[in-house]
Formats: sequence, C-alpha cells, structure tokens
Amino acid sequence: MIQYPQHLVLPGKYVKNKIKEFLDEDIPNGDITTFGTVKKNVKTTAVLQAQQNLIFAGEQILNHIFPKSFNIALFYKDGSFVKSNEIIAKIIGSAAYILSVERVMLNLIQRLCGIATLTQKYSDIAKPFNVKILDTRKTTPGLRLFEKYAVAVGGGFNHRLDLSSGILIKDNHIKAAGSIPNAVRQIKQNKYPFPIEVECENEFQILEALECKVDGALLDNMPPDVLKKAVKLIRNHPQGKKIFIEASGGITLDNLKKYVVTGVDAISIGALTHSAKGAELHLEFI
Repeated sequence: MIQYPQHLVLPGKYVKNKIKEFLDEDIPNGDITTFGTVKKNVKTTAVLQAQQNLIFAGEQILNHIFPKSFNIALFYKDGSFVKSNEIIAKIIGSAAYILSVERVMLNLIQRLCGIATLTQKYSDIAKPFNVKILDTRKTTPGLRLFEKYAVAVGGGFNHRLDLSSGILIKDNHIKAAGSIPNAVRQIKQNKYPFPIEVECENEFQILEALECKVDGALLDNMPPDVLKKAVKLIRNHPQGKKIFIEASGGITLDNLKKYVVTGVDAISIGALTHSAKGAELHLEFI
C-alpha cells in the first residue's frame, strides 16, 4: 500500500527561517507604532485564548517565535482539543516584542488550528471504516509544510509533499503521453524509486492501469455507487488486494459517510487546506 512520510514534526530551522521571512514582510523598517508608544524595558504577561472549540496546532510556532528570555507556559500540546475560552498559553516578556510579532503569530496559528480542526471532523467520520483522510498539494504557497503538518496533527494523513517525492499520473499527464500504458511505460523506464499511482475516471482506464501493474488508483469524481463497483473491479483483479485505492472529487463533510463505506483505502480532500477557515483565537495582555 502506498504511504508517504508523515509530517508530525516541523524542523526547528525551517520554522525559524519562515518566521523571520514573515516578520520581515510585516516589519520591514520597524514597528513604528509600538516603538513610539512602548518603552523597551516594559515587560508584560499575555495569554493566547481560544474563542471557539478547536484542535490546537501551534506548539512549535510558539516555541520558535519568542526569544529565550521569554517565559512561555504552554497548557496544550499539538493535537489537543481546546474548548472555547480556554487559555492555551501564557507569555511573559517584552511588551514591545509581543506587540510586534502578535499578528504574524496569530495569523499562522489560526490558520493551522483551522486546518487541524476541519481535518479532525473528516477523520472522525472515516476512522471507524479504516479509511484515511489525505491532504493534497492544494496548499497556500509558502505554507505547504505548515499546512500538511496541521493535517497530520488533526488526525489526517499526508499525501506526497511535492512533485519530487511521489508519482501520481493524472488526466493531463495521460493526455500528453497519449495513454495510460504510454505514461506508465515511460515512468518505469526512468526507474524512479516511488510507487506509481494513476488517476482513473472510468472502468476502461481502471483496467488499463491494472494491466500496467500500477501500485495505486485514484478514482476521481465518481458517485458512491459507481465508486463501489470500481473498488470491486480492482479487488477482483489478481493483484487487486495490493492496490492502494484513493477516492477524490466532490467529497464533503455532508456526503462523506456515503464514500467511507465503498471499500476505498483513502479519500483525499483538497478542502482541508484550501478551504479551511482560520480558528478564532486572540492574544490579550493581562
């Protein structure tokens, strides 16, 4: 079965470099409002508080956005359920520094908590049926690793990280190559060290892919009844039990229950990252 590396840990150096990039964007020439109103030696205590029920995904952000001189008390781990109004963290240190990084910190953590919270809603429905909820490459440019991390924290699973780390032959690849056999043949000639997954839109393409001895089939935009027949077709093939079957296209929280009973191994949901609403959080001085 196809399985890609899971991004449950963000490299510290990566996080620090990204945060520096975000702060450079927001503070290109100093935070003039803060510098003009708050003295450098003023210290304060701030709390990060949930304003809705959520799954927390921000522990590794908080650990890298503040200098070592700060005292940070974190009350929840990544992946924890946090009730509305609960205090997630208490931050003690320079008031001016907190004011200057507040927006970047909140923007990022709200985004990641929103993704983790939405992912868990999908995963809770799929898990009893042993179906994995997968992310896609439909991520915010520059935030992909953060967003895939949030999916993993929320109980989902990571599909390939990028175009260099996995093979997924999609409809336009097939059109450009001329056919599924042509596309698979050329891939195999290059001897890439990755399993081969092919997007299939109908029974004919499924049979072509099976004859090419692929490792996975992405069944795209199939209604549940059609999807169930397609899964049966694959499983009845001599190599069918080893084939990774993924469904995608038009699958939402409202209709997910109809898809998890079709026999697929996984369902990929682009909405986890491209349509997740940021969670409601705020930072308050106390």
